[in-house]
Amino acid sequence: MIHDVVLFIQSMLAPGLMISACSLLLLGTNNKYSLVVNRIRALDEERRKLLIQQHQQELKPWEVERLKNIDEQLLLFFERVRHIKLAVTMYIVGIAFFILTSLLIGLSFIIPLHYYFVVGIFIGGMICVFAGVLKMLKEIGMSYRIIKIEIFGTMTFLDKQKKNNL
Repeated sequence: MIHDVVLFIQSMLAPGLMISACSLLLLGTNNKYSLVVNRIRALDEERRKLLIQQHQQELKPWEVERLKNIDEQLLLFFERVRHIKLAVTMYIVGIAFFILTSLLIGLSFIIPLHYYFVVGIFIGGMICVFAGVLKMLKEIGMSYRIIKIEIFGTMTFLDKQKKNNL
């Protein structure tokens, strides 16, 4: 009898470990979300200042180039935030599946449940976590593209200026 109780408790803890793992993923992803949103706000503020300046006077060529650079980055940042949001959603749904799995295991001690159903719910949670990880991989690729725009977009303009001055 005590052996059955120990097995029962162990089986309820497995989804609990996945809840903890997802919580760590969620914490890191939420931090990234905050950083990206703050970067969007900073770029948008810089863009707004350049647009105000453009209405008051003609922008210098490098300022026009910077404005184009910001617009390109903002589009990618918006896409990046969308991927992070989807990853967060998938992690939360995964946590819900793991909680449900744990509850169903506990309920199966009282009411006979088919284990395929419980295992299916657990696998559903794992699929959600995997989907969230895939979204974060996509987001990482996008962050690299944004960095290239930031660095090489500016360098390209400076190189053009050097050639014109020669």
